[in-house]
Amino acid sequence: MSVANARQTILSPVVPFTGTISEGLHPGEMVVIQGCVLNESDRFQFDLSCGSSTKPRADIAFHFNPRFRSPPCIVCNSLQQGSWGREEKLEQMPFRQGATFETIILVHEDVFKVAVNGAHILEYKHRIPLERVDTFSISGKVKIQAIGYVPNSAIFSESGDLSIPYKGSILKGLRPGQHITIKGHVSLFPHSFSLFPSFTVNLRCSQTENIALHLSARIKLSMFVRNSFLSHAWGPEELELLCFPFSAGKYFEIIILCQSHQFKIAVNGAHLLDYRHRVQDLSSIDQLEVEGDLELQDIKLW
Repeated sequence: MSVANARQTILSPVVPFTGTISEGLHPGEMVVIQGCVLNESDRFQFDLSCGSSTKPRADIAFHFNPRFRSPPCIVCNSLQQGSWGREEKLEQMPFRQGATFETIILVHEDVFKVAVNGAHILEYKHRIPLERVDTFSISGKVKIQAIGYVPNSAIFSESGDLSIPYKGSILKGLRPGQHITIKGHVSLFPHSFSLFPSFTVNLRCSQTENIALHLSARIKLSMFVRNSFLSHAWGPEELELLCFPFSAGKYFEIIILCQSHQFKIAVNGAHLLDYRHRVQDLSSIDQLEVEGDLELQDIKLW
């Protein structure tokens, strides 16, 4: 994800690093960390803290600590009044020694959500009020290229709500590094004349009738069709899928990551598929449509 539009950016900081977050953190914002794990790394950590005091030690609202020793895991915790709380442990390791990474900490009113390399990995509920957080620290065997504090950026709904059919405008179009998150529930019964629930997601170009990305989930058939509509004609469908992640009546979260040459699509925290761009001018992709047998809970561009 680009940090060019961040409200505050730190480039190539020396680790260990501690810096003040100007204006603090607010719901809807993100902390983006781009770097590389050192080959000999056994652990590193990111800390969102309440000040930078060492004596007494400042409270830590969110301690994020990947550990590579067997078994590899990520430990999350909070420090309050000099004492650590209950550890929350993820028995997975999305980081690799010697490999680059991009970590995004998405700030909500009640929780931090963390994604690594485009895939959601964990949530951590706030134990310390968000308004107290004003400092970010990095330590351990890791090299950092950039830290960015990215403000909330929404897709603007034409109707002002999340009713179906949903139509939203993406200001200035898409660009590499941006994510679109779509959360909702598949309806238990179809709203339309079809026999079985289904829904579609379209990324459109407003200046033409082109659809850069068409996603069609057909629940009963366990099909997730991908296509593009260009020059008044549909192209070849892409159907290959290792697993079908949607079920009638069930919650889902779709993340569409726009890269320079493709879309990467994850559902419910797991990478599902890649779709190579058939529209090369990404900035022309400026509309999002969602329709069919579903109820939307949230849509964000970040």
